[in-house]
Amino acid sequence: MSSNAPVGVVGIGLMGEVYVRRLVAAGFDVAGFDVDAAKTARLVQIGASAASLAEIARACEPIVLAVFNTEQVEDVVEHALIPDAAGKIVMCTSTCDPDRIAALGARVAGKLRFLETPVSGTSEQVRQGDGVGLIGGDPQIASAASGVLDALFPKRYHIGKIGDGGRAKLAVNLILGLNRLALAEGLVFASRLGLDPAAFLNVARASAAASQVMDTKGPKMVAGNFMPEGRVRQTLKDTRLMLDQARKAGQRLPLLSVHAEVLQACVDHGDSEQDNSIVIEEIRRRVL
Repeated sequence: MSSNAPVGVVGIGLMGEVYVRRLVAAGFDVAGFDVDAAKTARLVQIGASAASLAEIARACEPIVLAVFNTEQVEDVVEHALIPDAAGKIVMCTSTCDPDRIAALGARVAGKLRFLETPVSGTSEQVRQGDGVGLIGGDPQIASAASGVLDALFPKRYHIGKIGDGGRAKLAVNLILGLNRLALAEGLVFASRLGLDPAAFLNVARASAAASQVMDTKGPKMVAGNFMPEGRVRQTLKDTRLMLDQARKAGQRLPLLSVHAEVLQACVDHGDSEQDNSIVIEEIRRRVL
């Protein structure tokens, strides 16, 4: 990896912008690209430069992918980065189908140094350095990219081979999503019983039911502030990946199926771009 090359970031959404900010703050030169020109234009405001995909492939290393889904990762890697980024480290931070990412890693072996690097945490948690990186792939590649990984994910675990990072991410997000849904239902229940939701949240935080979700999502639910840190549409996409993986593994996920149905109801209600804490509004709509 060239120490003088800028770091490339492809996808300047909620998480991609956070990655750019953390890299710039750590002293890296950063070049970024997004299909949305307005998002690309924001790069200059935060100390990075805008570039085309071809320019990033030629000039940057490592290249950090922060696109929406598996299809976009496959498209960028196979149609934009090969052959111009031959031999370079490419880090996939997107939450993807782990089987397809493993297959992609196998296809590009010898052409790119591919590393799977999804993160557990909201965009705000990652911004503060509290996201947990879940690394899948060759430990030597991870070591070569350690400077960038340190900037993005001060806390991280090497899970195993390519695909295992995504598998761990889906399992973590399954628990996280159900915690979030349980908190929403509990807050609405407390309110229906006549309790003040803000006061009850403080009690819940000190109780045996306490979870990190109460800190990250509880205040948003109580205040009705659904400025996105993790959008409903992305959470639904990830939930469908979990259900698909469970079918392949021969496991039923009855609680997650309810979560998926609640998220779909939020999308149907026009809330797809809102923070996933807005599930509390769907719980409120479900009155007798």
